[in-house]
Formats: sequence, C-alpha cells, structure tokens
Amino acid sequence: MASLKSLAKDTAIYGLSSIVGRFLNYLLVPLYTHYMPKDSGDYGVSVNMYAYTALALVILTFGMETTLFRFANKEDEKPDTVFSTAFATVATLCVLFAAGIFGFITPICDSLGYSDHHEYVLMMAAVVVLDALQALPFSYLRFQKRPIKFASLKMLFIVFNIALNVLYFMILGKTEVFYVFCINLWCTGIITFFFIPDLFRIKWQFDLSLLKRMFKYSWPILVLGVAGILNQTADKIIFPLVCSEADAKAQLGVYGACVKIAMIMAMITQAFRYAYEPIVFAKNKDKDSKEYYALAMKYFLIFTLLAFLGVMGYMDILQRIIGAEYREGLKCVPIVMAAEIMMGVYFNLSFWYKLIDKTIWGAWFSLAGCAVLVAINVIFIPEYGYMACAWGGFAGYATSMVLSYIVGQVKNPIPYAMGSIMTYVLIASLFFAIMSYLPSFIDSPIARMGINTLLIIAFLAHIVYHEKILSFVRRR
Repeated sequence: MASLKSLAKDTAIYGLSSIVGRFLNYLLVPLYTHYMPKDSGDYGVSVNMYAYTALALVILTFGMETTLFRFANKEDEKPDTVFSTAFATVATLCVLFAAGIFGFITPICDSLGYSDHHEYVLMMAAVVVLDALQALPFSYLRFQKRPIKFASLKMLFIVFNIALNVLYFMILGKTEVFYVFCINLWCTGIITFFFIPDLFRIKWQFDLSLLKRMFKYSWPILVLGVAGILNQTADKIIFPLVCSEADAKAQLGVYGACVKIAMIMAMITQAFRYAYEPIVFAKNKDKDSKEYYALAMKYFLIFTLLAFLGVMGYMDILQRIIGAEYREGLKCVPIVMAAEIMMGVYFNLSFWYKLIDKTIWGAWFSLAGCAVLVAINVIFIPEYGYMACAWGGFAGYATSMVLSYIVGQVKNPIPYAMGSIMTYVLIASLFFAIMSYLPSFIDSPIARMGINTLLIIAFLAHIVYHEKILSFVRRR
C-alpha cells in the first residue's frame, strides 16, 4: 500500500506538470486556429512537421530512457555510469543526425514537400536534437525521485512558450507557422541550460561493456518506440501524401486541432508513466509485485474511463477550445480517446517483457499494431479522409494490446481482475452511448450536460461502492 501511495503522490506531481502544461498548451489551439485560417494550411503544416519530429526524437533517444531505469536499478551497476554511458550514446546519435540534416537539406525538404521552406526543417531538426539531449537528464530526475524539479522545468517551458506565442500572434501580428517553429526552438534551448549544473555533478564514466548490454536491451525498445510513435503520428505523416483532396493540409489541420481535445487521455497516460516506470523496476524485487501491477492496471483503467466520460460529457464546452471552422472533425474525438486508453493499457501490459529482459516481444507487438494502422491509413484515407486516421489508430493500438495480453499471460502471467475491469468498460460504454444520442432528443446544451453530469456521478458512485473507498477512508 505504501508503494501505491508513492505512485499516487508522484503521479499527482507529474500529472500536475503534464495536465496543467497541456491545458495551457490548449490555449494555443484557439490562438492558432483563430489566427491561422483553415484554408491557409499553416496549422496543418505544424501538425505534419511535429509528427516528423516526434518520430525523429524516438530514434535519437534509442530506447535509452527505459534502459536507464532498468540498468540503474541493478545492484551491480553504478547509476552515474549508466547515465553517462547512455547520454554519450544519445549525444553521438544527435551529432550524426544534425550532420545528415545539414548535409542533405535540399533532398530532404523536397521529399517532405517543403522545397520552398528549408528553414522549417532546419529549425525543427535543432529542436529534436535539443529535446533528445534533454530526455535522459529528465529521466534521471525521475530515477532520483525529484519530481519537483522535473515538473518545474516542464512548466517553465510551457510558460515561455505561451508567453512568446501570445506576444507574436496577438501583439506583433506575426501569425505564420514559421514563428511557431522559432518559438519552440528558443524555448527548448532555454530549458537545456538548466540541466548544466546537474551534468556537472555527474561522475562521468563511459563503460563499453555496459553499453553492449544496454544496446542488447534497448534496440527492441527502439523498434517498439518507433512503432509506438508511428501509431501516434503515421496518420499525420501519411495523410498529406495520400489524401485525394486539394486542401490536404487544411484537412490535416482540422484533424490535428480536434485530436488536441482527445489528448487529455494522453496527458493522463503520460503522467502515470512518469511515476509508474521507476517504481515498477524497483518493485520487481518484492514478492507481491504481480498483485501490485494488477491493481495498478485496474485503477489506471478506472481513472481513464472516468476521464473519457468527463470529456465526452462536457464536449459542448470543450469544443470551444478550437476555432469554429475546425469543429467539423469533432466526431473523431471519442475514437482517438478510446485508442489512447488502449495505448495506456498496452503500456501497463508491456512490463512483463521488460522485467524479464525480453523486450523483443514489445517490438513485435508494436510492429503488428503499426502495420495495421499504416494499412488502414493508406487504403482508406483517400476515400474517408481523417476518419480513417482515427480508426487506424484505434485498430493499431487494439492489435498491440490484445497480442501483449495473450502472450504475457503465457510467458509471465499477472492476475488482472478482468471481470471487474470489463464491468467498468461496459458501464462506461453504455453511458457514452447515452451521451452520444442525447443531441438527437435534447437541443439544450445545458440540459445535455446536466444529464451527462448525472451519468458521471453514477459512474463515480459505482467506483466508490465496488472499490470500498469509503471503508478504506474510515480505516485511515
């Protein structure tokens, strides 16, 4: 129970920086969708470029974040040596990446569709390099149980980012996507400097034999990571390449703006991951570890289902986050949110192979999911547009999740409370169906939100009753 309290505390801190930070970032969505008209395609350009940078970041970090936790928690390894070996590896990859971008900038821009805008690719490449160099120091803060500094630096980036965006878009009238990339580069560069004192306190030692063992562990995680990020970004990369509509980037902007609402689920999953990942590897030594993992999975799913109902129940308010001309894509939000829940479940399931050093399984599961996603996008985007993107992500995550569960219960079984979990899923699905059909019968948004609130309260009551929360509180 003490471990669960620690998980809840750290999740709250990480979640505060993640959720508050993402919420403040949401304030940029109405800013961008107001000042960047849909037909200009500028917002679609930003969605497309950030998809490429997310993929590049996963490749440059090479799975070393999870590898750092695994090896730093081993009794026969020195954490500083693990960190410095991993950091040197990532830094080398960053140098090679930067050299490749600068050396082949013209053909790269031509292939991406930005022949007239080399500066977009150069700026975002610089952002990727700086983000990759920050990734391991941020992970080391998590290993050292320093969530306050972690959260503070994340929030500082957000504050700088929002302040500069407001200055440029609303005050100076600089509304082109070029300035979005400029601001991101400046803010990322500023945060990098705050890690310098920590880097000087590290006892630097590069261990080649350790690196070989880390590579053996990390390369399947890299494949898993690439497949995982493609599950999140492949649709935004593929869409302008195969979309038959003339305004492909404008439509991509619509999809990207609406997906921002669904990213509330991604925030919750990310906050949980930041807190849960270091605890899992440390908890593996305890006898009750499997019961703990099963309980954590159940509570994660309960909370994400509650968040799902909250978002869908108050969509009449949340839709105002994005500009009116972008709201045509709101129908994809519940699909993307459901996909994000499955991604979170898949993350929870992934520890069975990480803890027994069989990360190759994760690579296979993620590749299978990615293959399903890409196939659906390529086949159906020309006819169904961005709705194919939403369903492709749903199908891709479902594939990875189901495969991981089936194989995991054979290789390293964990006693998940499937009966209780499925009950929560069915109740949430029923309540969502009711919420979805209300607009057909009730015109008043206030009345709809009133009924939705009652449904959410009913779901909460079910949680309180079946999890015996009141009894637990009284005992405390």
